[in-house]
Amino acid sequence: MSDDMEKYLAKQMEDPEFRKAWAESQLEYEVARQLIQLRKSKGMTQGQLAVRLRTKQSEIARIENGNQNISLGKLRKIAEAMGGHVVVKIEPSPELQKQ
Repeated sequence: MSDDMEKYLAKQMEDPEFRKAWAESQLEYEVARQLIQLRKSKGMTQGQLAVRLRTKQSEIARIENGNQNISLGKLRKIAEAMGGHVVVKIEPSPELQKQ
């Protein structure tokens, strides 16, 4: 991330509403980032992945942009189409661990 972007983000994080929205979007962002990383590591385009999944490239783009909620089943199918698998881990939040 560029210095300007880091400064901007730090300033925005001072706003409690922004900080809450940012935290709520982190899971979707991380899933999308991992899907993109796996697809690229396999040398696949969005179009090639879409063909494997019998869907449209635009759907893959929406998923990778975080603009489409997907079920765990759909996530599993996407990962498997790229030779991957899904691992889900649920942990108590840091605030709860202190109690």
